[in-house]
Amino acid sequence: MKNFLKFNNYLAFSLMLLQAQVVLADVNVVTPNKVINAFEKTFGITQGERRNHTKGTCAVGEFIGSKDAVVFSRSELFTGKPLPIIARFSLAGGNPSVPDTAKSPRGLALEFLLTDGSLHHMAMLNTPVFGAANPQTFYNMLVAKTPDPLTGKPDQEKIEAFKLNHTDNKAQAHFLANNNPPSNYYESAYYGIHTFKFFNKDNKETLVRWRFVPQSGEKQLSEAELENLPANFLEQNLIKRTEEGAVKWKMLVTIGEPDDVQDNPTIAWPKNREEIEAGTLILTESMHQEGAKCESINFDPLVLSDGIKATNDPILLFRSPSYAISFAKRLSNQ
Repeated sequence: MKNFLKFNNYLAFSLMLLQAQVVLADVNVVTPNKVINAFEKTFGITQGERRNHTKGTCAVGEFIGSKDAVVFSRSELFTGKPLPIIARFSLAGGNPSVPDTAKSPRGLALEFLLTDGSLHHMAMLNTPVFGAANPQTFYNMLVAKTPDPLTGKPDQEKIEAFKLNHTDNKAQAHFLANNNPPSNYYESAYYGIHTFKFFNKDNKETLVRWRFVPQSGEKQLSEAELENLPANFLEQNLIKRTEEGAVKWKMLVTIGEPDDVQDNPTIAWPKNREEIEAGTLILTESMHQEGAKCESINFDPLVLSDGIKATNDPILLFRSPSYAISFAKRLSNQ
């Protein structure tokens, strides 16, 4: 039954995924399948698991939107009705045993259940920008990190050559190098990375980017904590924290201007843009992902509610079919 439900979920998104692949076929030589194969070569294969962000933790709760956002979007997210949420926190990469002190991005994926039974997804990172402006850079990064068969470790010369030849990777790499990982999943902000379009009841279009900021504040690991903390403290701490009470984030939406970058997630918008508070994420329970609700979800970022649309960001469009390939492999326990 569990696999049957997963398969139905996959079929429901298949038409949209095929449409995205048609767009990508015209503009990219790197295919989603090629990128998933690169993940497998770089990190190995953990059967039945995600190829990226393999290590993760589930949580559940609700989202209460702010009516201030209705001016910009007619989405049900912003009606003020509490909407059930399934969340998944994760570490980037395909290694299920990666230590929680790794200087790599953290992820937060959300599935919103709307009142008519439809869904809305968000897939975010704790870095304010992404590490590739196009699929080619992302693929080249994976290839550069592929372990040498003789040493079992990546070739540093290849990594340095990648950095030299891909300036669109610099902003995220600089952030990761100069900011220690968050102390806990619940003490981190998470960024939507991409530009989306809001449409209100009059169909007026507004460019937006969003982020979720923890109400308790952000905190990074100290150098001593990086050296001494155990490999799996993030999940343990999150479970303990939600047992003590709900954890909350404010959803902040940045309002773009017509000349702001729409299709490059490696470029941050100017800091003087208008910003509104669009809602509150409330997580009340967290748990290990095996057998939990988030485990079987394909958090496709192009599953959007009416009133929110994607831009032509090549990375955003590429994520959807890539997720579908990874999801199909999970269904067949590959």
